Amino acid sequence: MRMNPIHAAGLAVLAAWAIVMYAAPNGGTISGTVTYEGTPAKAKPIDMSKEPSCAKQHATPISTETVVTGANNALENVVVYVSAGAPDQGAPSQPVKVDQKGCQYIPHVLAFQVNQTLEITNDDQTSHNIHPLPKVNREWNKSQPPGSPPITDKYDKAEFIPVKCNIHPWMHGNFAVLKNSHFAITEAAEISRSPICHRESTP
Repeated sequence: MRMNPIHAAGLAVLAAWAIVMYAAPNGGTISGTVTYEGTPAKAKPIDMSKEPSCAKQHATPISTETVVTGANNALENVVVYVSAGAPDQGAPSQPVKVDQKGCQYIPHVLAFQVNQTLEITNDDQTSHNIHPLPKVNREWNKSQPPGSPPITDKYDKAEFIPVKCNIHPWMHGNFAVLKNSHFAITEAAEISRSPICHRESTP
């Protein structure tokens, strides 16, 4: 099992998380809390004034999501996965989706399996230019005007991939491409418990 604190830059120490494993006939469940020690990087406000169609979608100014924290030193957007001992699995038939809305990637961190279809949509009134930056997979860079159909793609190797928009420099996200379904992403900071999902128990 491994934790990948995609947005833990600037933390002095990432504390080990408490885990409990429950045995079951079709697999187990691991749950715990991902926390930090030290001072997290401070979120910086994002100026969207040059893109008013996006700025008006936010009632209050938004900030960078380099590190997202919550109560009791909880961390959001941490990918937790089984790095060894679990067999590779075939990709699910259903695609995973990321939307560009309000000039943000939603979700900010997306985890999915090798060869699973990735679907990217643009819900904004402006064009975006999606540019994932893999090191072992094929790199691509595609424009997506408003109203255009979804961009679809797949990755055939496991990798953590940063994503940016070449038009809006504040837009950043991450793809976690994994070999099986034994993974989870810590959710809203106030909900600091997250299971390692097994195919049998995935809704």
